[in-house]
Amino acid sequence: MSERKLFGTDGIRGKANIYPMTSEVATALGRAVTYYFQKKSGNEKRPLVIVGKDTRLSCYMLEQAFASGVCSQGGKVIFTGPLPTPGVAFVTNSMRADAGVMISASHNNFDDNGIKLFDAEGFKLPDEVELILEDLVLNPEKILPKTGGDIGRAKRLEGVDGRYIVHVKTALAHEYDLAGMRVVVDCANGASYKVAPMVLSELGAEVFSLGVSPNGENINLNCGSLHTELACTEVSKLRADIGFCLDGDADRIQVIDKNGEVIDGDKLIGIMAKSMLAKGELKKGDTVVGTVMSNIGLELYIQSLGLKFHRTKVGDRYIMEFMRDNGSKLGGEPSGHIIFFDHATTGDGTLAALKTVEATKFFEKEIDELASEIDLFPQILKNIRVGEKRPLGELKDLQAGIVEANKKLNGKGRVVIRYSGTESLARVMVEGEKEKEVNQICDDLIQILKKELG
Repeated sequence: MSERKLFGTDGIRGKANIYPMTSEVATALGRAVTYYFQKKSGNEKRPLVIVGKDTRLSCYMLEQAFASGVCSQGGKVIFTGPLPTPGVAFVTNSMRADAGVMISASHNNFDDNGIKLFDAEGFKLPDEVELILEDLVLNPEKILPKTGGDIGRAKRLEGVDGRYIVHVKTALAHEYDLAGMRVVVDCANGASYKVAPMVLSELGAEVFSLGVSPNGENINLNCGSLHTELACTEVSKLRADIGFCLDGDADRIQVIDKNGEVIDGDKLIGIMAKSMLAKGELKKGDTVVGTVMSNIGLELYIQSLGLKFHRTKVGDRYIMEFMRDNGSKLGGEPSGHIIFFDHATTGDGTLAALKTVEATKFFEKEIDELASEIDLFPQILKNIRVGEKRPLGELKDLQAGIVEANKKLNGKGRVVIRYSGTESLARVMVEGEKEKEVNQICDDLIQILKKELG
């Protein structure tokens, strides 16, 4: 496969107004997307493209630029305004659009931004399609411009968030509601600042909302899934039953128990697997999907339930691709991306919140009690800056170090070493039964890497 120049593990991302996250690239990408889906349809129809966004200041610039590219190529644009990433994917499918676009940098700071793309069914585009789009963006002369009446148009669709709210609410089993529950929800001043509190409130909860005053610059600022401290404090202070923290585009979640403690993302996936199995939504032998970073404790727990566990590359897009190809119904990452294939085509934090409540009500247990059944292995992740990204397999001392580490772990742990896709970093992850041993092995491998790559 050709080297990727624009797209990373989740669309295009970077510093807003700095290449490649510029208006010029957004316009070129709008042209490329429209041209590609027009050709794919096999006729001269005008592709319909849904364009959603989070609350970053730069979203105004980028949504207009992208839409300009679509219109210049004869496409039709519908703006949704701020809407969670899973909401854009859902609306794209429900409105029978040709493609969907989410302008967001997820959990990153406000001065970053990104562009995620979906096909007509709401699935993120595969690598091979992104490479085609890259070629068209970098070689714009391959697309003949439209003129006259062939130029497209754009409009804003009011009330689109209501469609998504109804969709998410239907995912909660009809025999359950949130009546009598005190719930804290932190929306990270992001895309879910309206819809998440409304979903929880309409299902009967007494909702205490945080991070619902976006100003263009405060998305993810000391709030949301990466900064749970405030929400943890509020859950304890308000004596809430549970708390939920979403990120900027609301495709991931952190769950807080009544004691103000965060439930690990891998434990949450284990709870969902147990719940779905007990309700008949999974059956023995089905596969739950994680990534190379998923804790081995989760894998052992999933296997103890009579289920299989499969690991993909890091990124919920790769999880979904495997689920789609193999009929899996549950997948997720430690970061809190959880995919329920029967209800969504991407991670969905609000949906995961409802499924968490559903599990507690089904088992008649608090979330911390359910989480206590899953024993995770001590895991440590360290990063080091590297001068060059030489193939890891060519580093003889490192490979010898990995062999020695695996001998010490004796089949009851893992070593994962990989390069960052966006920075000059090598990431070393070690997990095993003994925390002291895990730390020592990680430090030893870091020292080897410093000598070979420093």
